[in-house]
Amino acid sequence: MNLTATDRTLVRDLAKQVAEVAALAIQAERRELWKRHNRLERIRPMILVFPEGSWAELLPDAVLQCETDAGRGLERALRTRLYYHDHLSDDTVIEDEWVVHKAVHVTGWGLQAKHIPSTLPRGAWAFDPVIDKPADLKQLTFPEVSHDEAATQRNLETAQELFGDILTVKLKGVCHVSFHPMALYTRLRGLEQVMVDMVAEPTWLHEAMAFLEAGYRRQVQQYVDQNLLDLNNDSTYHSSGGNGYSTELPKSDCDPDRIRPADMWASAEAQELAQVSPDMHYEFSLQYESRLLEPFGLNGYGCCEDLTRKLDHVFTIPNIRRISIAPHADVAVCAEKLRGNYVFSWKPQPSHLVGDFNEDLLRRYLGHAMEVTKGCVFEMILKDTHTCQHRPERFTRWTEIARELVEGC
Repeated sequence: MNLTATDRTLVRDLAKQVAEVAALAIQAERRELWKRHNRLERIRPMILVFPEGSWAELLPDAVLQCETDAGRGLERALRTRLYYHDHLSDDTVIEDEWVVHKAVHVTGWGLQAKHIPSTLPRGAWAFDPVIDKPADLKQLTFPEVSHDEAATQRNLETAQELFGDILTVKLKGVCHVSFHPMALYTRLRGLEQVMVDMVAEPTWLHEAMAFLEAGYRRQVQQYVDQNLLDLNNDSTYHSSGGNGYSTELPKSDCDPDRIRPADMWASAEAQELAQVSPDMHYEFSLQYESRLLEPFGLNGYGCCEDLTRKLDHVFTIPNIRRISIAPHADVAVCAEKLRGNYVFSWKPQPSHLVGDFNEDLLRRYLGHAMEVTKGCVFEMILKDTHTCQHRPERFTRWTEIARELVEGC
């Protein structure tokens, strides 16, 4: 990594600030709360904020001081952690770690998705199907996994030399496992075409999903065979928002030198099927995802799809723990069904960050959700935040209001 002396000094100074924040007592307190929460203790609603697309407005390029691209990447990663401490009072745990991920490469599925780009900046693209007929499925191939051990070692040594005396440098393999067969297939076939196939060509669609299930299963087996899996019972991002802090993983018979799916969290989702019936959702996606999730110790399901009417099917997923309740879901109905048996992972409307930022409306909106979920293990995950209209203080106020409500419940 080519850093100038100025860049090196700057990122090391930022790393020292991160280490100071990570040493605060609040981090240990939050870590313990997450462990209790994830094992289904009803403590208090937990709060996580993911600015995602809005980071460009919270930490614009103009604030970065490093001269090199490599330095600016490191600087942004460190400043992001410090921004949480300075401006966001959610339950994010700032760890004193610098994680180096193994150089694991996964080939594609034999076909490359095509899109019709938007004419607008950050606009929505359109599908350009590459699978037009059943014979095209024969072009699909299973992914192949490989590990560049030399690159891994170089990256680890670089991080140790740069941060090893400041942060805990950790080497981790594959620690985020998430399955998206319907998303993968709709990118190749087209969303409208898949909707039609459910009625007109169900056998063809089942053939495609069976192939993707087999491919994903084979990919996980390659991770196991090459000993590339790693624990994610820590701050690792889980499902469509959440983290993996857990006292239930790994399993008691875990070999720390050879992690198994049974020692890990995994997740799946099928946002593309938001408008189909519960039975069709199960038939064409969830049954395949459920079998993929079965080997894992704890699982999450869902993202932005409304699962209100589909929860009975979701409950059949082996080891299901975290369930995503989308902004358009009926929170009261979902609360009655989930009770305290699962983590109620609520995704509040990110649209409150744009337009007229009405604090009274936001307070009533969040308060209602907290009221109807009093019997649940409840978390509020603010995400899909594509913009705050260059008003970063709105994230701060959103989090402060959520915190006030949480502390008053």
